[in-house]
Order: sequence, then C-alpha cells, then structure tokens
Amino acid sequence: MDRTASGWLNGFVGVAIFSGSLPATRVAVAQFDPVFLTAARAGIAGILALCLLLLFREKRPTSRDIASLGVVALGVVVGFPLLTALALQHVTSAHSIVFIGLLPLSTAVFGVIRGGERPKPAFWLFSIMGSALVAGFALTQGLAASPTGDALMLAAIVVCGLGYAEGARLSRTLGGWQVISWALVLSLPIMLATAFFYMPATFSGIAAPALIGLGYVSLFSMLIGFVFWYRGLAQGGIAAVGQLQLLQPFFGLALAATLLHEPVTWMMLAVTVAVIACVAGARRFAR
Repeated sequence: MDRTASGWLNGFVGVAIFSGSLPATRVAVAQFDPVFLTAARAGIAGILALCLLLLFREKRPTSRDIASLGVVALGVVVGFPLLTALALQHVTSAHSIVFIGLLPLSTAVFGVIRGGERPKPAFWLFSIMGSALVAGFALTQGLAASPTGDALMLAAIVVCGLGYAEGARLSRTLGGWQVISWALVLSLPIMLATAFFYMPATFSGIAAPALIGLGYVSLFSMLIGFVFWYRGLAQGGIAAVGQLQLLQPFFGLALAATLLHEPVTWMMLAVTVAVIACVAGARRFAR
C-alpha cells in the first residue's frame, strides 16, 4: 500500500473512532463530574502515552515545539473534552453532533491562519453559509431552552479546530502519534492532580455504561484515535485526509440512534448534510 492510500486508511480509522466520542461522553457524564471526566481521560491516556514514548525511546521535543504542544494540549486534551462534557449536560449527543459538522471548517480556518494561505472569496462564502445553518438549527430547536449547551459546543469546535491544525502542522517534524503523546505528557501532572481532586468518593454506585464510556474516551478518543488521525494527516496530506472529518456527523448520528436510542430528526439529518456541503465547498476554495 502506497503512502497516500495508507494516509486515507489511517484517517478513516481515526474518524470512525472519534465518532464514538460524543455518545460515550454523554453516557459517562451522566454519572461523572465533567471536570473529573476530562482530567481522568487525559490522565489515563497520558500515562499510556508516556509508556509508549519511553518504550520506543522517542526523541524529546525541542524548546520551540513546547509552545505548539501547549496549544495542542489546550485544544484537544483539555478544551474540547471539557467543553463537550459540559455541553452534553444540556443537550443530547445527537443534537451536539450537528455542530461537529463545523469542525472541518474550523480546522481549515486555523490552517489558513497558521499557514498564511490566501483562500478565494468563495471560501468565506461557504464558511458563512455553514455557520448560518448551524445557528438557524439551534434557534429552531429551542436555543432559548439551552443556550449554554449550544454555546459550549461552538466553543468546543473552535478550540478543537485550533488543536487539530496546530497538531497537524507540528506532526510534519515531530511525527504523527508523537504529537498527541507529548501533548498528553505535557499536561499529565495537572490532569492527574485535577482528577484526584474531583474524584468521586466511591465508584461503587457508578454503573457499567458510565465506566465503559470513561474507558472509551480515555483509550480511543484521547489516544488511539489520534495515533491513526495524525498519522493519516502526515501521510496523506492535511487538506486531503482532513476531508474525512465530513463523515463524522453521519457516524455519530448513527451511534446516537442505535446505542443511546436518541431521536434523530429529519431536520438534524438535513442540516448535517447541508453543513457538510458548505464545508466541502469551503475546502475546495481553501487554497
């Protein structure tokens, strides 16, 4: 298998893994404090990442890489998990997945900012259209009933897009899976201390689904998914493989409907398809 095909395959596996993140978070946050859930998933993944780095004797990042790794950590290790966990206390995972349709656009925007590219005017047209669709959907679904949940999801998309773009840029020199591993290790002391502080007094009352949800977001969403995702970006190209994120809302809605039995309305599907079309158009004119 050539490098490009391998990049697409790795990227697809990464997106498939990420698609289960919001449903798993929804289950876990029903019994875990959002702050504990965020810190625990990062702490568990960070310990495993540290073991991998030591096992393979990976070279340490340079002093110039530390700031970028900090951005990655704030975006995808802390920011996105915490904001989505807080949001899912107010909205269903099916509702939140519609916002994930904006993630490729957020990544593209930060890629433009960080890369100094000059997209065509059509890029910004599609960007505005996609944002308007998401805002309109939130209004029709009763934004007044849960403005906090929708605002938290929008903030999560922004910080995650920044973390993806910065991590993809850094992976060109540091390596694919090494980026998320070093970002996890960088935040490990704070995450372990936070997890210990917010830890439940006892785990005896925690149901199995919540524990499984914690395990999934810790092992798959926080580490394994990024191993495939950043490797795919490095092998197949950020712009090309990044388009696979457009499949994530479809996978996520299917999981929310089948595993959590959450209602998936025709409007959710229609808005998701429309947003994906806008993001695809924006991607086409990004360079």
